[in-house]
Formats: sequence, structure tokens, C-alpha cells
Amino acid sequence: MGAVPEAIVAMLACARLGAIHSVVFGGFAALELAKRIEDCRPKVVLASSCGIEGMSKVVPYKPLLDSALEMCVHRPTKVVVLQRPQLPATLKDGEESWRDAVDGIANDRVFHGYETVGANDPLYILYTSGTTGMPKGVVRPSGGHAVVLHYTMNKMYACGPGQVYWAASDLGWILGHSYMCYGPLLNGSTSVLYEGKPVGTPDPSAYYRVMAEHNVTTFFTAPTALMILRREDPNGEYCKKYDLSHVKAMFVAGERCPPEIHRWWVRRVTGVDDTGKALHPIQTPVTNVVSDNWWQTETGSPLAGLAIGLSDDGAQLPPVKYGSAGMPVQGVDLRILRIRDEFDEDRGVDSAPEEVARGVVGYVAVKLPLPPGVMTTLWGDEERFFDAYFRRFPGYYDTGDTGIIDTDGYVHILSRADDIINVAAHRISTSVIEEVVVENSEIAECCVVARGHPIKGSVPVVVAVWKHQKRSRSVEQVKDEVVEAVRNRVGAFTSLYRENVVFVERLPKTRSGKVLRKMIRSMISALLSSKAAGLGDIPTPATIEDDAVKGEIWAALSDWITRGKRD
Repeated sequence: MGAVPEAIVAMLACARLGAIHSVVFGGFAALELAKRIEDCRPKVVLASSCGIEGMSKVVPYKPLLDSALEMCVHRPTKVVVLQRPQLPATLKDGEESWRDAVDGIANDRVFHGYETVGANDPLYILYTSGTTGMPKGVVRPSGGHAVVLHYTMNKMYACGPGQVYWAASDLGWILGHSYMCYGPLLNGSTSVLYEGKPVGTPDPSAYYRVMAEHNVTTFFTAPTALMILRREDPNGEYCKKYDLSHVKAMFVAGERCPPEIHRWWVRRVTGVDDTGKALHPIQTPVTNVVSDNWWQTETGSPLAGLAIGLSDDGAQLPPVKYGSAGMPVQGVDLRILRIRDEFDEDRGVDSAPEEVARGVVGYVAVKLPLPPGVMTTLWGDEERFFDAYFRRFPGYYDTGDTGIIDTDGYVHILSRADDIINVAAHRISTSVIEEVVVENSEIAECCVVARGHPIKGSVPVVVAVWKHQKRSRSVEQVKDEVVEAVRNRVGAFTSLYRENVVFVERLPKTRSGKVLRKMIRSMISALLSSKAAGLGDIPTPATIEDDAVKGEIWAALSDWITRGKRD
């Protein structure tokens, strides 16, 4: 279900009954939905007949659900469908429309008491990408989550009771759970639901219009949305039509916000030209602050950011630093741990993790104990929970990110340390895409890595090896098949383009058979950089099986990028 009131009604109803809910983003293909249904085994599935993404784009959800259920061994006892007039769905035997289900409830049974649950009892399961291809079901505790959301709504996001909070996201992501549904309502704030894109609904004024019409105090979106707005309205002409002086704070998260995008947004909404500056002082009274912050599905609330709500005196708050995610949040003991070997793919146990000096890149970790609201386990898999987050660095929570804490104490998140690609704030497991690609009859094996994208932050690159010397289909046909399969099986939001499918003779591997993805990523980054780089600039991993393959991959990637620039 998308950003519609019924979705929040369903979430709150589950919480009141003591039932666990799991909301799934509508952009996932049927296979990914099926994986989640099989893992959490729901008794009831609630769905919309469709989603709306613009003035004319309607996405059919019910066929996706039908296909997913056909793949599942587990079957829910009931399916309830919210019939939307833009695209009503055909219901099967045993399925019921939302309206009929509600109308069938007798008036004396509409209101129920609430179920008392323990502070650590699960509120919901929210799936995030896993490096094995199987999503990880993050389990959120009820009590700690409520405490930290109430605190951050006031102290971090500067939104008080009776004020208006708008998170331009989807309820299927952690931002939707924390700050579209539970956070504002626990705080006594109004929450804005918006179903649409930043442009095309109907024009680039949509965000400004909603903020103005609903007197929004705090706004939250992803940097990708700002990139799209800059592309469509570079001079901010649409922004000039609206009075946004009532907006106290604007936050971005979901991916690293490039400094230039951050500065552009500041210029357009505040009129202050910060071009070339590293810091942006917060004015008094605090108004139109634009700040990045950083958190994860697993944490449920920020680990780093600027607590704008601590004071109305801008001089009492640290300035915004472009390129930074702010400072560690109260209660978060954030540390940067030494990288032993940048190109070592074997994630062994570091029995004596060392902290690095300020300004040195390392693994971002949180020293135990963790603050309230962080996940308590992975659904049905305690062993994976420990292995994924606590095994590598004893005594720490491993965030899976790399970054630095600079000399001023600001946190800079640089990249994922594992094989997750962040496409327009959507985290996608490379393993999920790889599973689909290798099903092509012409492909023996592949690996998927990220390359930079001016709008979406990152997009996937498929590096594949042919299965046969003699092929029955052309290179271009196979590329088209791969792209279509990934779009149908994983989802169009993966943003795999045919020009980002490249073929090589063999993949670089460690002696234990693991593909050296970091080396491939480094090569692509170096070849796309404006600075001249050669093969000698790429370190040779100590664990590489055959040194010669390094040169082969460099040559193949160089030819691929050269052809792309020429074409």
C-alpha cells in the first residue's frame, strides 16, 4: 500500500491489536514480495489495487500480489484489497474489498480495547536488502522505538505538538514508518501524506506548494528529489511563487547529499549564496535550516545529524557543514575503526578493532550498548543477526558503512562497505540482481557493482562472463534480455540500463573463490574520474588468485567506458 490514509489505519490497527505488521514498498517485483511473504508468513494481506506516481502513471499492485502468492508455499487466510477508482482490481474467491470488509463490521464492534505488550515485543518487521539475496527482516521493539521517535521529533527535527511534519517518502521504507506514521502521531503533530513525485504532479512546484498550503514546519526528503528539482527547475523559479518562511527545518537522508546539491537547495529556499563555502551558520530565529542526517532501517532513527530543536538561538547550534551528516546523536557512541585491507573481501573477525584518528577513513561502528529503538533481532534468524552486525567487530555494531569523523566532530558517511547499491535512496542487494542475470542462458557468471549517477547517486553495473564461445543471440539482444529480466523480477527502480551491462573473459577472484568487487568498483571509479589514472593506481588485493586477471579487467572496462563516451 502506498501513501494513503488506509495504510496508516492498517499499521495503527495492528499496533492496537498487538499484531506485527510488515509494509512492503510497491515498487518491488513479485519475486521480492514473495520472499517477504514466505519469510514472515502473514495471516492477513492488505493491499491497494494500484499506486499513483504522477498525473498519468498508475501502477497495478494487485497483479504483483497475485503473482507473488502463486510463488509462495505459505498462503494467508485472508486478502483485503483497497479498490482505488484509478484502477480497480478483479478479486478472486476468498478475497474481499476494503469497503466491504469495513461495512461488514457491526457498529458495536468497531471500537476495541488495546493490547498491552512488553517494551521489547515486536511492533513491526521491515525488510532490508541482504547480501545473500534473501532480505533481512528487521524487528523493531515497541517501547524503545516510541521513546526515541518522540525525542527526535522535538530535539532533532524541531517539530512540536500541533505543528506539521512532512516526510516525502513511502510507507514501505523506514522513513515512512518512523516519521510518516508513528513519530508525528506520538508527538501530537500533523503528518502530511503525499503520493506523487517532486516533478510532474503537475510541475516542479509540487513540494513548495504542499509546504505552503499545509503550513509545514519540518520537511524531509531524499537528495535524489533535490537533484531532480535542480534538473527541472535550476533557477528555482517555481520556489519563488510560494512563501516558505514558516518552514523551520528541512532534512535530507537515505543517501549522501552532495555538497553542491545541498548548497543549491539552500540558495533556492533561503536566498543565501553559499557557493564554495564549507559551513552554513544557522540564523536566529531558527528558520529554513537545511541539514543532512544519517540512519538505517536497522536503527529506526538517526545515528548522526544536527539537533535543530535544541535551541531557537542559531548561535547555540553548530553550523551546517556541507558533505557531512552532522554529529553523533545523543546516546550514540559512534566510532571509526581501522580498515585492515581495503580490498579484502573476506569479512573475518577483527578480534582487536582499532579506532583511527580524526579525519581518517574507516569502518563506521557504534560501540555497545546501543541506544533505544534499534532493532532487537532479525525475524526468525538470530544467527544471521549476530553474524551480520556484531560478529566482525566484537563489542560494536557494524553499520556496514565507511566514513570519517573530522577534526570538528562532524560525521561524513562515504560508501557502503558491503555489496549494497543505493539507487535514489533505495537499497538494493547486488546478490538479488546477480541471481536474475545468471539465469540468462548465455551468461555463466556475473557480479554487480555500483557506478556514480548524477541524479540517482548510484546505478548498477553488470559485469558478466559468457557461458559459451558460440552464442545463439547477439550481445545487444542479451543486454536487452538482462535489463528486462531485472526490471520484471526485481523492479524498475533498480535503474539497470543496457549500456551498463559489460562482458569480460573472466572475473577477478580470491583464492577462496570470492569475486573482488571492490577492485572492480575502484577501477570503474578511477576510469570515470576526471583525474588521469592508470592500472598502477589500483592496488592489487593480497588475496587475488591470479594477478593477470587484474590487467584483463582494466582493459575490458577501459574499452567499455571509452565506447560509452564515444557513442
